[in-house]
Order: sequence, then C-alpha cells, then structure tokens
Amino acid sequence: MDLKSLFRKYTSSEPKVDHSENIKVEFEVFTKCYTEWKGGNQNDTAEESYRIIPKFYEKLPKESDVVSLKVREEARAMFLQRRGKELLTNDELKALWMLLEKYCSPPHLLEDDKQINYDDFVWVAGMGGPKCAPYFTPTVFANLQHGDPYGRVSIMTLFSYVMKKVWYQQTRIGLSLYDVVGQGYVRENDLENYILELIPTLPQLDGLEKSFHNFYVCTAVRKFFFFLDPLHTGRVRIQDILACSFLDELLELRDLDCQKGMQDTNWFSAPSALRVYGQYLNLDKDHNGMLNKEEVSGYGTGTLTRVFLDRVFQECLTYDGEMDYKTYLDFVLAMENRHEPQSLHYLFRILDVDGKGYLDTFSLNYFFRLGITTYVI
Repeated sequence: MDLKSLFRKYTSSEPKVDHSENIKVEFEVFTKCYTEWKGGNQNDTAEESYRIIPKFYEKLPKESDVVSLKVREEARAMFLQRRGKELLTNDELKALWMLLEKYCSPPHLLEDDKQINYDDFVWVAGMGGPKCAPYFTPTVFANLQHGDPYGRVSIMTLFSYVMKKVWYQQTRIGLSLYDVVGQGYVRENDLENYILELIPTLPQLDGLEKSFHNFYVCTAVRKFFFFLDPLHTGRVRIQDILACSFLDELLELRDLDCQKGMQDTNWFSAPSALRVYGQYLNLDKDHNGMLNKEEVSGYGTGTLTRVFLDRVFQECLTYDGEMDYKTYLDFVLAMENRHEPQSLHYLFRILDVDGKGYLDTFSLNYFFRLGITTYVI
C-alpha cells in the first residue's frame, strides 16, 4: 500500500478503535500477577493488602518507653563492639608491616622506599587473614600507584593507607558510642562528653588544671559547632566531623614532640585555649562572668566601631544585653577566620542591617559613615 492510500485510510470517517477495553484487561492481568507475587488474595481489602508489605521503617521509641530504649541501646552497643573486633589491632598491624617488608618485590630502586607488585600484594592479603581483605583490593592497589616503571606500589604508602583507614573506623566507632539517639550525629552535650573523656589520653594537655577542663571542653566544642553546624541545629553529623581536619588537630596533642609554634596555631592546644579564655577574663572588667558592649569594645586592638558592636549584640545570643563565653567564642572564631565561609556568613548577618539577604548602598553607608564620623573605638 502506497503512502497516499495509507493517508486516506487513517483520515477516513471510520470509527476509531476504542482502547479502553484493552486497558481494562491489561490492568486485570497486572493485578492478578501482582497479587500472586506478593502472596495475597485478589479480593483483599486495601488495609489487609498493606499488612503484607514488609516494614522498612521503625520509629524511634519514645522516652517513656524505657524497655525499648534499653533494647535499642544494647543492640547498638553490641553492633559497635562487633565492628570494633573486625578492625586490625596494634599487634596485627605490626605483623602486617613485617609481611610487607618480607614479600616486597625487587628490584629495589630506593632502599628506603620498598615496592610491592600485584602478585605479592595478593599473597600478603592471603597471609594477613580476613581482617586485611578490605584493605587489599584491586581498586586500592590501582589508586596507590605513582608511576613505578614495574607497576608496583610503595609498601610505606600502602601501610599508611591501612593505618589511616583503621584510625578512621576506630574514631567513627568511638564517636558513635556517644551518639545517644543513634542517628549518625552528636549533640553538643555528647561531643562535650567525648572530648572530656579524651583529655587524659592527650599528653599535651597534662598541664591543664582540672578546674579548667570544662572551659577547655567548651572552647574545643565551639569550633566543631561553629564550622559544622552553621544553621544552629544543635547537632553535628559524625561523617562531617571525620571529614574535616579538626579531629586531626585535636589528636595531634598526643604527640609529645609537638613544637611550640604548631601549638600556637592549633585551636585545641593548651596555650591557645588559655589565650582565648585569658582574653575573656581580661575583657570582663566588672568580673560578673559576662561581657557587655563596652567590654567587648576592647577586643583585639580596640578598633571595632560602636555601630558594628551594636549589630553584634543584636544578632548574637545575649543575656540581658551581655555576652556569655560560648557567644564570645563564636565571635572570636568569626574574627580570626574571616576567610572561611562560616565566618563570612556570621559577618554578613551583622552587615545585613535590614535582613534582606543582600547588601545594598544603605547597609554599607550605615557602617562606613556612622562608624567613622560618630564613634570609632
């Protein structure tokens, strides 16, 4: 049939085919097959049918349901304990290093940087046992290659990778023990408890008096929440804590040979914490434990304008017009890290006088003209 005849056929006045019957039959067949597949009856009501669907979400137990809370807590503790046993111990890590040194692959181009090929890599994985298997995959071997002419990887690089992964998993399990809710985040109180119990394991903090421990914990926790909780939800994801470098800086205090210059730049070091708290005490002229605008005006070199300070006290949490230590820590973190997005967000809220979400000529003039011509501290 030619194109002309086909066109006449489809444009003729013959009644069009009604597909509603076909759709009805198709739906009936689908319903029958679906009902047989899920193991129910085709005549079941909607409520009876929904009972067959497996439950994929369980609500958190209420605080009044003590038994359910205890069962859930015990189950999480057992799960984390089981995951902890799957990690390599210090003795197993030492044995792994000995295996890597024993089965490193010639030729040795550099004596201090021995290499291992893929065949020996697989052999060491088998000798190391099931705990080593997750760290000895083809993907890991490929990612750790750095242009060796024989297609090998450095045993030092490989061992550092294993050590880093073990530390990451140990830290995740340790933080998860303080996750009371069990939803993958820690609240401020949870993180305070974690750092408070971590202090005895940090030799660089041995000189701190016990009376200062609570202030130190507050100082350390505020950095986590200032940078990782910009929306002030009151909680920080464990994944975000592990992804940032703050925990690395905190655990650097385990090193007894840490130089003084590095301690001064480390927010979590004893000298840094004492510096910030000492500044707070020096600014508190009336010794009531809080700072008013006149006292905060002495911060730094004393160049903050009255207009800027007024906006700080309008936007930040205060108590009867005075700033407590936590609010002061947020202020210090914003001023000392002005290149960070969180600090810029903090300062932007202060500059955004009308709360419009953007800065216009009026906002900028408000600070430049009033701040310079009326009162500069």
